[in-house]
Amino acid sequence: MNKLLNAPGKLLVKFITRETGEYSPFAIHSLELLADTIQPCDVLLVEGNQWVSGAIKYLTQSTWSHAALYVGNIIDPEEDAIDPKVLVEADVKEGVIGAPLSRYTNLNTRILRPVGLSPEDKSKVINHMMRNLGSTYDLRNIWDLARYLFPTPPVPVRFRRKMIGLGSGDPTQAICSSLIAQAFQKVKYPILPRVAESEDENSLIYSIRHHSLFTPKDFDVSPYFAVIKPTLEQTFDYKGLAWEEKPPEGSVKAE
Repeated sequence: MNKLLNAPGKLLVKFITRETGEYSPFAIHSLELLADTIQPCDVLLVEGNQWVSGAIKYLTQSTWSHAALYVGNIIDPEEDAIDPKVLVEADVKEGVIGAPLSRYTNLNTRILRPVGLSPEDKSKVINHMMRNLGSTYDLRNIWDLARYLFPTPPVPVRFRRKMIGLGSGDPTQAICSSLIAQAFQKVKYPILPRVAESEDENSLIYSIRHHSLFTPKDFDVSPYFAVIKPTLEQTFDYKGLAWEEKPPEGSVKAE
């Protein structure tokens, strides 16, 4: 019965995961540079180039449509030593899977690092992600997102977070940013918590947002995650860059 019920959803997934053909890379890095820079528990944000990516970026008003967590070469270390599966992510087609960094070397990406996360809590975050390998993607979320593809409706900004925070709530199903948010919440690491003054007004009280309301953008704007730029982590000398000699596009040649 479940397979029959999921059949329309799977057809929809096949349709909305097609590439748009309109993609401009501006922040891509080589596989070697990404691998040398990224560390366990870093969040890798991705600007997708699929139809569904456009709906997510529209609703979140963000460049980023997907998130994955770097766990290191512990998923299947014997499978491929050259390009191992080092990311855990919730994929629309395949559910929660391990993926190699090479999957995203042709897409715009950003590395975000949780500042001050202890080694013990890093292990807990990674273990939560590993335990979810094999979970299915929440197809109800796919149906909800599909409503915002054709055409893109004029949804007021204040309502968009609620529209992206959708899903069945089934613990065996996951959405990319929700799964990662849940992992960090297990160790009470803040992403974008609600903050209020305590009764004596001398301290702040933090409360957790439900993990289903988190989007890839939230990790980017969080004050607790540092933006890591691979090109700047290495030795960078702007004097060594080779520039074209011709005038910039759009400039007017002097008479």
